Amino acid sequence: MKIVVTGGAGFIGANLVRVLAETPGVREIVVVDDLSTGSLDNLLDVPAQLLTGTVLDPDLLDEAVPGAASVVHLGALGSVPRSIDDPLRSHHANATGTLTVLEAARRHAVPHVVVASSSSVYGANPVLPRRETLRPMPVSPYAVSKLATEAYANAYAACYDMRVLPLRFFNVFGPRQAADHAYAAVVPRFVSAALAGRPLQVHGDGQQTRDFTYVGSVTSVIVDAILRRVAAPDTVNLAFGARVSLLDLIAELEAVLGRHLPIVHGPPRPGDVRDSQADCARLRELFPTACPYPLRAGLAATVDWYAGRVLADR
Repeated sequence: MKIVVTGGAGFIGANLVRVLAETPGVREIVVVDDLSTGSLDNLLDVPAQLLTGTVLDPDLLDEAVPGAASVVHLGALGSVPRSIDDPLRSHHANATGTLTVLEAARRHAVPHVVVASSSSVYGANPVLPRRETLRPMPVSPYAVSKLATEAYANAYAACYDMRVLPLRFFNVFGPRQAADHAYAAVVPRFVSAALAGRPLQVHGDGQQTRDFTYVGSVTSVIVDAILRRVAAPDTVNLAFGARVSLLDLIAELEAVLGRHLPIVHGPPRPGDVRDSQADCARLRELFPTACPYPLRAGLAATVDWYAGRVLADR
């Protein structure tokens, strides 16, 4: 079985590729990544073919996709703040990029496509937990581009009888998540600052909540979806209904590290959602064996990985 992973040198993609490499029945893995946010280091010692380039290039996709049993489309330009700084770039990478991948899958009759969306599409909708049937109210260009991603996937399922599975990710964290750039997510920022002895910067009062999801839980669901060719007539939340404030997250990180972590508060960021929590009923229906990884255990694994990187860089 051949699997194509776009964005496979990135955080979630590289973790997925490593799991796929150990999955019986997977004989070939092709990664498509332009390395704009991914890293070659993430694919060291992994038996995958890397095609370097953008998902906006149909010729590159025509090289990658033929014969694939599934395409997992993770290639995207993440970050709400980045999209606010450069909305056109986010739109092209995320919305047009998804359309280009779906067209390649259609051209080559790929039987199954998984695409990654984001909980940010719920935006200003105040209802918790977030059910997939809620009205999307995106408040950032990134969220709009991800709403387009899943809408295109669902439209291709309807028009071309393609088996698709659009997944809404909720604050995924874990090893290999970049912390060394201006648009880094909150967990790697906190872990990196804590290991370096810097104060943790919190935007706002720290009471905003997120449904943090360990990357191992995400990759397990995606691999199961590939093996069983799971498809859905609409988008599926990929999270488990946790609701953790940033201050509670810091307390968990303090417990992992065994020491107090100083905090510096700054103003809230434009486009940030105040609260997020998934309704996971649809996920449980499609993936009854899926289970969450405990937050503290996930943070411990993440800290261990970052600490290993710090030691290796010295």
